[in-house]
Amino acid sequence: MVPSILLLASLVTLVVANPLNRRAMQLHESRTAIPAGFAKSGTPAPDTVVKFRMALAQTDPDGLTDALYDVSTPSSANYGNHLTKEEVEKFVAPKPETVTAVNEWLSEHGITAQPLSPTGDWIQFTATVSQVNQMLDAEFSTFTHSVTGDQTVRTLAYSIPTDLKDHVLLVHPTISFPSVFARRPVFSSPIKVNNPAVNLTSDAVPASCASVITPACVQALYGIPTTAATQSSNTLGVSGFIDQFANSADLRTFLTALRPDISPSTTFTLQTLDGGSNPQGRSQAGIEADLDVQYTIGIATGVPTFFISVGDNFRDGDLEGFLDIINFLNGETNPPHVLTTSYGADETDLSAALSIQLCNAYQQLGARGVSILFASGDGGVSGGQSQSCRNFIPAFPSGCPFLTSVGATTGVPETSASFSSGGFSNVFARPSFQSSAVSSYLTTLGSTNAGRFNTSGRGFPDVSAMGDNVEIVWQQQAGLVGGTSCSSPIFASVVALLNDRLVAAGKPVLGFLNPFLYSTGASALNDITTGSNPGCNTNGFPAVAGWDPVTGLGTPNFPKLLTAVGL
Repeated sequence: MVPSILLLASLVTLVVANPLNRRAMQLHESRTAIPAGFAKSGTPAPDTVVKFRMALAQTDPDGLTDALYDVSTPSSANYGNHLTKEEVEKFVAPKPETVTAVNEWLSEHGITAQPLSPTGDWIQFTATVSQVNQMLDAEFSTFTHSVTGDQTVRTLAYSIPTDLKDHVLLVHPTISFPSVFARRPVFSSPIKVNNPAVNLTSDAVPASCASVITPACVQALYGIPTTAATQSSNTLGVSGFIDQFANSADLRTFLTALRPDISPSTTFTLQTLDGGSNPQGRSQAGIEADLDVQYTIGIATGVPTFFISVGDNFRDGDLEGFLDIINFLNGETNPPHVLTTSYGADETDLSAALSIQLCNAYQQLGARGVSILFASGDGGVSGGQSQSCRNFIPAFPSGCPFLTSVGATTGVPETSASFSSGGFSNVFARPSFQSSAVSSYLTTLGSTNAGRFNTSGRGFPDVSAMGDNVEIVWQQQAGLVGGTSCSSPIFASVVALLNDRLVAAGKPVLGFLNPFLYSTGASALNDITTGSNPGCNTNGFPAVAGWDPVTGLGTPNFPKLLTAVGL
């Protein structure tokens, strides 16, 4: 009997000493089904190495939200008193006990993490599939996309220790899948190179704008001045992803032909992260990147523009790039006052937790006075791109309330572009700033599309701008492009020019736009009341008087916006 007792005692000692058995676990995130287009195709080797990110609980995220609205709402006594970098970081830095608890857990599994964000609320680490299967009580598998053939390692559920539930917000990549739509620019149609209807000329007048949109058309439609900005401290940022490179020669040709009143040598400043670059070979020019720099530099006359190229070093579906560019800018003392991004995904591709944490990263920049604009997408009510569906698919990140989503218009006079993505988030609740506008729309809509969308969700887009038959120069040839990719840089340029006038008058820049747009600024927009955005075998949502989930509150009217901002 003695040997048996000794053996039992030894086993008990092993159980107590083994950290994998000491911690009680609880389910943290899961999804019930594999996303459309993906299929399980195997099991990765146990020693397969994966790069992970982890979001830690922040000290006071709700306090930051309150501060953001306080400095962004025109009726507030603190309107325009944007927070400093240090003030924002006090809200988002994790508590010391959170950092200690998480690091101890990782150490138990032989993992060391490094800070990913300026405050350490995001950390990153590498681990083998075997390690994370044990650490997260998960079963990582290989999934293959039926169209692209791309493979990715994911799990459909994972757990964390029960005692860490108040410290760990999410681990990624786990249940969020790479977005196929985030892998290419948001376009409704390919470029039409050497189209005989396109004449590369500088004498565009309103009559010609019915078929070809140029900077002159945009200026005429929206009353945008051609005079140069004067404040060098006021800057505009353009996001670049998926090896889309902005070509300086294409920009020079574009400016020479379509903005001959400004120097053809006018260009952008390059910033890079995650191994980003911007090679200048003619064949390396990107349609999206060319469009974005041509319709920021070509519209926001004289505003210093930055092209921020995000590389592939840490990419797994490009959503990492969305986070990295914001952390990069959060780390800057003077980030650009306006940031435009013409890429997106479907909300269904992401877990709710990841969507929320990416959204919360945007509010950090907004609190510091940065206006963040995103193209709403080109799938109508079916998401980022047109696809089969029954229930409407919200686009991401347009459902995030802390950014301004931009839809598209077409034609002269303007009507809503049929591809303009819009709808209601299934993750984010309707924010107070748009409560009245959305409620009015839902009343007008009645029972149309009932059961296909979340009536209590955040509605998008917020505004719109021209997004069809837009002339650009790509690989030294003129052509037309369409999509909300055109609309976001155009509206961003308007905001940048307003900021220039504000700074010149000794006033703060606009910052987070939505509380202003849905109150003081609403009457300074051109209401678009015709058209719809079909998808999912429906006519989608109709555009009506007032806000609608096709063109938002409308397109910019620069003179009226100047008055609305107090100039």
